[in-house]
Formats: sequence, structure tokens, C-alpha cells
Amino acid sequence: MDTLGAWLARLEAVHRGGMVLGLERVAEVAARLELRFSCPVFVVGGTNGKGSTCAMLESILSHAGYRVALYTSPHLVRFNERARFGQQALSDAELVDAFGAVEAVRKGVELSYFEFTTLAILHAFMQREPDVLVAEVGMGGRLDAVNLLDADCAIVTSIDIDHAQWLGDTREKIAWEKAHIFRSGRPAVCSDPAPPATLIDYANTVGADLYRFGRDFNYAGDRQQWSCAVRGKRRAGLAYPALRGANQLLNASGVLAALDAMRVRLPVPAHAIRQGLALVELAGRFQVLPGRPVTVLDVAHNPHAVAHLAANLDQMGFFPETYAVVGMLADKDVHSAVQRIASRIQFWLPCSLPGPRGLDAQAFAGKLTEAAADAKVIDCFERPALALERARELAQDDDRILVFGSFLTVSDALQSLGRT
Repeated sequence: MDTLGAWLARLEAVHRGGMVLGLERVAEVAARLELRFSCPVFVVGGTNGKGSTCAMLESILSHAGYRVALYTSPHLVRFNERARFGQQALSDAELVDAFGAVEAVRKGVELSYFEFTTLAILHAFMQREPDVLVAEVGMGGRLDAVNLLDADCAIVTSIDIDHAQWLGDTREKIAWEKAHIFRSGRPAVCSDPAPPATLIDYANTVGADLYRFGRDFNYAGDRQQWSCAVRGKRRAGLAYPALRGANQLLNASGVLAALDAMRVRLPVPAHAIRQGLALVELAGRFQVLPGRPVTVLDVAHNPHAVAHLAANLDQMGFFPETYAVVGMLADKDVHSAVQRIASRIQFWLPCSLPGPRGLDAQAFAGKLTEAAADAKVIDCFERPALALERARELAQDDDRILVFGSFLTVSDALQSLGRT
């Protein structure tokens, strides 16, 4: 395998069977790779807000002068987006070398696509010797491959029902899974305003130093600026994060709590916080494209995230019509997601998504009419790019186009617009 594309094609072909949870296999290969980091490690989990939290951590720490390695998933357009060092994606050549290193020591151990690529990216980072590592949990926490990292500071952003068939069908069960990224005697931050008791109990059981929103940290803001207090220390006069959305202050306050908890090992000056928040970027999170009609891209794909998206749409002002290009995975709670946003949308353009988990556009349309009987469906489309093309033909300059439902939906839309 001498190209990144060849490696990814092989991994996708071999692991079409779906998700495989558990740390035994990945830990065995990690030991053979002698995978370890001497730098501080942040591990970020949660139902929603993980990507934004990771992006803010990367931006602030980078502006503080640290060489930051950032691992996130999934990617929107290019696989390399998952692996950033010094705010730049790793090259194909580095990733190919890292894939080869994993394959060389695997020796018959079966790894899932996510496990294999996680090990490869972490191996590539280890060669770079970062000052700090930020890693996003793929799903859950307890059995996710990222949990092989021994987090110096763990963050759980929010807890809601998603991936119920793997993590459980209640917030209590899901919170318990996510809490397993916490470590004994180390700071653990929870940005969820109402964390289930199972998360708190687990933190107490392992002896983590739990920072809870509303008890250990909080925020306040007006139209011009905001402030954040962490265990009695207040930062005032902060500029709002460049990431759009009302929920971003909650994510940002969790980031500042984590940085405060790590201040002895990673001191961060005030100017780095200001610059880091002001300049942070993250595609596909309430991303508003320039031009008319206004086009909004958001990877919201579960009821909790869609509810935040609906609230953010309400803050945009008046638009005569909103056209929604939407594609979701079959294992998502489409009914609840649609109910949370249907009143903001006049016209729907459902699209099919690829792969075994992708929901067919016709099937989505059926679920849509069950959840919102008066929903007006323009047509069904084979892929998001075709639906977006039709929406752009129909929408007037003063209207709004919304693209949401999955990373796959937003990815295809971005590529069709030449934003790769």
C-alpha cells in the first residue's frame, strides 16, 4: 500500500461489518507500537459539542505557543482532517508510514477501521513529539479506542441519547459509558448542565477531580462580551467564540475549566484565550456560507443537536422561506429530530446517504410525514449535492437553505460547492 487512498479503500473493504467495541485488541497492538505520550493529554467525549470543544482547545493552546496534536473524527472531506499537528493536517506520506507501522506489528490481530486508523494517527503524533495532545472520543467512552489514552484531563461535553443500540437507551446508561474517560486523581470536566447521577457517581468512585457546570464553573454574557468563572477565579471581558451558536459559550466555559485545571503544567496567558476563541474555525458546525441566499451547514444528526440547531436558526432573523437539504443515517431517531425543527422549515429536500447505515431518501420522506404531517417535500434525491443544486434553483435571494442531518450530508454539499 503506497497511497493513502489505497490504505483507506482496503480498510473500508475489510471492515464493512460495522462497529466493534472493546479495548483488548487495540491495547495489544498499542503495546507493540510502544505507544505512549509524555506530554499532557486531553480526551474529549460527549454526545454533542466534542468537535467544537476540541477546536477551541487546539486554537487557544496553539496561540499560547504549544505544538498541539489534534485527533478528531469523522472527517468532512479529506481523511487527513482527522490528524492535525500545529494546526495543519498531516500529509498523506506521514499517514501512509503510520498505517504501515500498525500493519507491521498487528500480526493477525483484527482491528476495526476506527481502531486501525486511531492507532496509526496516534503513532504519527508520537513521532512528532507534541507539547500537548487533544483527542476526541469516537463513540461512548468506556470501550472506545481513544480511551486507551491515559487522560490527564477528560472532558464530557453533553449527554443525550444517541447510538442507543451500543451505549444504552437512557441518559443514565450513556453517561456511565462516557464517564469512563475519567481518571483517578485527575481533573474531569462535565459541561452538561444536568449530568446524570451515574456520571457523578463514577467520578467519585474513581476519585476524579470533577468540575461541574453550575457548581465549579459557569458563564454570563451580554451582547458585547462574556465572562467565565472557574472555582472562584473569574475571567471577564472575553470576546465571543468565532464559532456560531448559542451553545458555544457552554462549550467554551468547559474549555476554560479544563485549562484552569491544567494551569500548572500548561500555563495559558490571557491573550492566547482571547485570540484562540476569536480565531477558532470548525467546518460544518452552524457554518454560514457567504452569499445569497444564505446557506447554513450543520452536522446535527440527533435530537439534542437538532434542537440546538433550531434555536440557532431562530436567532438569525426573518427569512421568507427555508429549504432543508437533509440526509440521515438509518440508526438515528429521525422522528424526534424532525419534530424539533419542522416548524422552522417550509420545504424539504430529502437525500439518500451511502453505505449500509445510510437512510434512503424515500424512507426519510416517510418518516418525515409521520413526524410532521404538513411537511412539504419538494422531491427525493440520490445524494445531497443534487438536493442542494435543486434548492439553489428554487430559493430566492432573501430565502435560506439549510443542509443538515449527517457528516456525510454536509461533506457532499461542501464538495459540490468546491469548498474542499
